[in-house]
Amino acid sequence: MNIAMWSGPRNLSTALMYAFAARGDCAVWDEPFYAAYLARTGLAHPMRDEIIAAGETDPARVAAACVAPTSSDKPLFYQKHMCQHMIADMPRDWIEDVTNVFLIRHPARVMASFASKYEAAELSDIGFVQQAELFDRVSEANKEIPFIIDSNDIRQNPEAILRLLCDRLNIAFMQSMLGWPIGPKSYDGVWAPVWYHAVHRSSGFAGQEGPLPHLQGDFARTAEAAMPYYERLRAHALTPPS
Repeated sequence: MNIAMWSGPRNLSTALMYAFAARGDCAVWDEPFYAAYLARTGLAHPMRDEIIAAGETDPARVAAACVAPTSSDKPLFYQKHMCQHMIADMPRDWIEDVTNVFLIRHPARVMASFASKYEAAELSDIGFVQQAELFDRVSEANKEIPFIIDSNDIRQNPEAILRLLCDRLNIAFMQSMLGWPIGPKSYDGVWAPVWYHAVHRSSGFAGQEGPLPHLQGDFARTAEAAMPYYERLRAHALTPPS
């Protein structure tokens, strides 16, 4: 099974990738379209040259690899995708040939995390609009609502949410998904030294988050603009039975 997990940045996405890698029967791919995205947009992201040199810049080749058959020893292929990478000229037809899951997070928490790294961030930088577009495409193609999980729910009760997700995916839940070794991983993207400091110090999912952060200025306005997209997907999120 090829699993495309769609999220925006600062969204527990790397920890979730670690959880699937910890199964032992799952290959993972960290942000497949990142190099192609940077090559096409010209954005000056940290380690831009290293990312382009290490990755595949032809999006058609990336797409073909995303739907490639899995191996017998690792029948699951988990792909950590960033929604904002799917700009207009990226191929999307391949999406209908994989199992799509959407990982969401409250915009205020996303923007608070962004504030520690960027002086400013626009709506297009945090993936909410693109995520909603992809959600609509998958829903229309499959004639059903795709699976959605909220990072806050995972942090509150990781085992319950992961069990529920595995059940929906028709794969066995493994206890190993709840923990991983501290430190860098061989499958981390080359950009890990810039972004993965916190997750490299972790050995499992962090506990419940506190109150929503108070944002000001452009960060508050961007979070407010993202709320309708978040709320629309949140209405369909998987929640464990009470």
